[in-house]
Amino acid sequence: MASPAVATSRAGLLRRAREFFDARGILEVDTPALSKIPVTDPHIESVSARSAMEPELFLHTSPEYKMKRLLAAGFGDIYQICKVFRDGERGRHHLPEFTLIEWYRLNFGLHDIMHDTIEFVAALLARSGLASSVDLISYEDAFQKTMNFSPRTRDIAELAASMNVDEQLKRAIGDDADAWLDLVLAEKIVPEFATDRLTVIFHYPASQAALARICPDDAVVADRFEVFYGSLELANGFVELTDADEQLTRFERDRLARRRNAAAVHPIDQELINALRAGLPPCAGVAIGFDRLLMLHEDQSDISAVTNFII
Repeated sequence: MASPAVATSRAGLLRRAREFFDARGILEVDTPALSKIPVTDPHIESVSARSAMEPELFLHTSPEYKMKRLLAAGFGDIYQICKVFRDGERGRHHLPEFTLIEWYRLNFGLHDIMHDTIEFVAALLARSGLASSVDLISYEDAFQKTMNFSPRTRDIAELAASMNVDEQLKRAIGDDADAWLDLVLAEKIVPEFATDRLTVIFHYPASQAALARICPDDAVVADRFEVFYGSLELANGFVELTDADEQLTRFERDRLARRRNAAAVHPIDQELINALRAGLPPCAGVAIGFDRLLMLHEDQSDISAVTNFII
């Protein structure tokens, strides 16, 4: 349980977050926590909210889909601070319920939204020089620097050889190159990030685009980035995909991946697809785990130390 002092800091940081957005003319919005359609992402599980209502409802894992519908309806720059829910996530840095801060900026490119995120983190942590001492590195260069090979080769044998894992894990990952890349990044590359500053890694492989657009200048990478402080992941952001047909293809690909993994396969959120067809304006967005920011602010290594109650 968080102490009264930490609870006071939490309130102060939330106030500072709203001041940051207000100063930039970004509108606070509120979207439903309940949804009829759970997420299709094969790496995230939704929490079911069982009730007498039909069909079954689910707690949102992110407000992203609803916020994009607002953008397509003509809203300008928007942000939201809300609780989100992810099944099966618990650990020193994970809880099944946590606070997310998510915002969208119209006509922002990749480096615009990266800079916006850096400024936001620096404003909340109030650490002198934090925004001016950031390590920016592409996904490609991060692999070349630490592992001395390119992630673009996607050679399964080379990726597997770089990791000292047991045969059971090797069989479980199999020929999933992206899963191997994720493992190398998490176990070999991220631990080498400087511990006293932010690191921003950008231009993830196109196969890991999620809801990001493919980079117009290099079709093998996506306009996606993540922000770390030391080895702690804080933020995940995109220049948003606006092509409804491409988004539909990606959702179908997610459903196939879930089927291969013997996970529940859910319907596609057709309302989001309809919003994209109606016209999502060019924009970029980012989601930040607020509780992890509070951990850094309070110099805590466990998320439970900054949370009033652990469910």
